[in-house]
Parts: sequence; structure tokens; C-alpha cells
Amino acid sequence: MLANVLEKPAMVESPLREVSKIRSRVTDAVGDGVRSASQAIRHGRHAAEDAIEEAKRTVKQRPLQAIGTVFAAGVLAGTFFTWIGFRRR
Repeated sequence: MLANVLEKPAMVESPLREVSKIRSRVTDAVGDGVRSASQAIRHGRHAAEDAIEEAKRTVKQRPLQAIGTVFAAGVLAGTFFTWIGFRRR
């Protein structure tokens, strides 16, 4: 009986070590995920800023083409929404 009691602490320590290892892995994975998400957000923000600057530059260089493009996009959007509205009836 005494031998069984002495073996119990060893049996408890092993799962505790495993839990500690799993906790460490999960913490590392979450940290990596947060870093990756932050980096993706930064890259996305820079890409959006670059696209806006490029659009500004294009509008300054070719204002009539920009007006025509915006007009065509408006006509297409209006046609699409009108078509959707008539389909629902």
C-alpha cells in the first residue's frame, strides 16, 4: 500500500508537465498569429495608401479619363441596382 502512495506523485507530475508543454505551445501559436495578423494589417494599410496615391496621381494626369471612368462606374452600378430591384418584383 505504501508503494502505491509513493507512486502517485510521479503519476501526477507527468500530466502536469504535459499540460505545461501544451500551454506553452498554445501561447506561442497565439503570439505568432497575433504577429502575423498585425503584419497583414500593416501591409494592407500600406497597399491601400499606395492605391489612393496612385489614383490621385492618375486623376491629376488624366482628369477627363477619370471623369469618364467614374461616370461609367456610376451607370453600371445604377443599371445593376435597377436590374436587382426589378428582379425582386
